[in-house]
Amino acid sequence: MPKVSSKENKNAYFRRREELKLTREQASELLETIPPERIEKIENERVEPHPEEIKIMAEKYKAPDLCNYYCSNQCPIGQQYVPEVKIQGLSQIILNMVDSLNEVQDSQRRLISITADEIIDDSEIDDFVDIQEKLEKISITVEALQLWSEQMIANGSIDIEKYEARRNRKK
Repeated sequence: MPKVSSKENKNAYFRRREELKLTREQASELLETIPPERIEKIENERVEPHPEEIKIMAEKYKAPDLCNYYCSNQCPIGQQYVPEVKIQGLSQIILNMVDSLNEVQDSQRRLISITADEIIDDSEIDDFVDIQEKLEKISITVEALQLWSEQMIANGSIDIEKYEARRNRKK
């Protein structure tokens, strides 16, 4: 069993490897293309990981949330455009979704009123920004549901072949 680090403020990659009870050498074997020295540098934030490395970690560690963590915290573009999404239980995600949809539904008439003339004047800006924030909550909830699905697929709780077949029928 690997020695657990007493370091505080471990990043997501470090925490996930320790959750799996892997040494850096064992993790390197699992990851196949990332040497232990590179893992140590990534975990201690002495180097920025490459996107390909994160994709490998996410797949091999069965932790799709590592991709979202990377994009929202380390990728310069993602930091601006990708919100960090935390894995939640399905019931919590659905409750958040219903709540967000209800909020937007209550604002629907106001949004139509604001945007009908394709001009957002000074008296409309506050309401418009509030509605945008409500829509952003929906977007984050959709991302949380997608992340939950990916985690269930990684864990084997959802049959990936049936899931993909069903998703591909719609395309």
